[in-house]
Amino acid sequence: MVSSASSRRSFLKTTGTFTAVATTLEGTAAGTFVEEDNEIRVALIGCGGRGTGAASNALSVPDQGPIKLVAMADVFQHRMDTSRGGLSRRFAADGRMDVPEERRFIGFEAYKQAMDCLRPGDIVILTTPAAFRWVQYTYAIEKGLNVFMEKPVSVDGPSSRRMLELNKKALAKNLKVGVGLMCRHCDARREIFDRIQSGEVGDVDMIRANRMAGPTGNGAVAPMPEGTTPLHYQIKNFHGFLWLSGGAVSDFLIHNIDEGCWMKNEWPVDAVASGGRHYRGDTIDQNFDTYSIEYTFADGTKLLVDGRTIGGCHNDFATYVHGSKGLAVVSTAGHLPAKSRIYKGHNPDTDALTWAFPQPEANPYQLEWNHIIAAIRNDTPYNEVERGTMASVTASLGRMAAHTGQKFTLDQVLNSDYEFAENIDQLTLDSDSPLMPNDQGKYPIPYPGIIKDREYA
Repeated sequence: MVSSASSRRSFLKTTGTFTAVATTLEGTAAGTFVEEDNEIRVALIGCGGRGTGAASNALSVPDQGPIKLVAMADVFQHRMDTSRGGLSRRFAADGRMDVPEERRFIGFEAYKQAMDCLRPGDIVILTTPAAFRWVQYTYAIEKGLNVFMEKPVSVDGPSSRRMLELNKKALAKNLKVGVGLMCRHCDARREIFDRIQSGEVGDVDMIRANRMAGPTGNGAVAPMPEGTTPLHYQIKNFHGFLWLSGGAVSDFLIHNIDEGCWMKNEWPVDAVASGGRHYRGDTIDQNFDTYSIEYTFADGTKLLVDGRTIGGCHNDFATYVHGSKGLAVVSTAGHLPAKSRIYKGHNPDTDALTWAFPQPEANPYQLEWNHIIAAIRNDTPYNEVERGTMASVTASLGRMAAHTGQKFTLDQVLNSDYEFAENIDQLTLDSDSPLMPNDQGKYPIPYPGIIKDREYA
């Protein structure tokens, strides 16, 4: 039995070829293990599409020793069943997945039960809505677990400060923590970043980051049907509610925002923005359908971010860096492949191409897992929480500027006392939602220029 996180890390590192005999979990009670080995065990908390994808990437890490999914947790049985079924078809036959009924947990306390099945030095995947991130991260740190968490990691000032403070404990314990801003692990983007920073496009004059890609996720939410509760329905449709996810800006545009800030190699100081709702019918979510955000960096350089989730429109899902010597196309049409390239001048004409990253490219969703598992095996520093929190705050900055019609600074948002959902750690499946509908089943929405100090009444 492993007695401490540090002893387990030492064992994982010094096994070298990772050929120690793995311990079988069959017939073993949750949270108990029959011997020490070099197998990294995984628990999945949040079994939706992103969580299932992350678990698949974890179990697909090559040449890094044995990795096994041993526990799963969610608040909805059907989501767990769908996720487990898909993962089992891929990974159960060769022993990379072993999640019997006694290690499948449902409910708001399920995350604790799943983490209790792990040992210090194992890894937990946190892919529930962002509102619950700090609560679950707290327990993972207490348990001495390495963590992969999805973005965003926070949705407002108080939750952001909480994450930064919590992370000090993770750093003190030498825990390895990844945040799902996977584009930071893309080889093509990493190379074009180096080229931009070395001056290949000259002085950076402006950055544009667009995600005009049509309807996305469950950002537009239909009226609640009979037979459910506001809390359950909101969690099922978390992209549509600000307290849970930060909405479309925090959950979708954060990738584009983070990519632009990365290329500038700093965070902005303030933002102004606009947006609106169009063709909404009877939808009840809190999102705008269009967002246009202007971030300003300390030297006055602008990052312009445009998002649109309306079908039938021109699509552009890409990031551009305009410099005094030319144009860098950081990403081209979504998250992968990036097809990063540089042009002389600002027109992306073939005859002006000066560099392009060779194809094909590795999948950044897989690369981020390769990197964190390597850090666990080799006990090298690995913690992305501060960067992930700042990306989340920067997304909140743009969102708040759009929803209020006001100009805000990054410091104002980070240090704001306004919290969408207080006491979230006390919620149960039977609780009222922190955001309740009116008697028509509708929720409050932003009114820019009217409600100026918060995002809805």
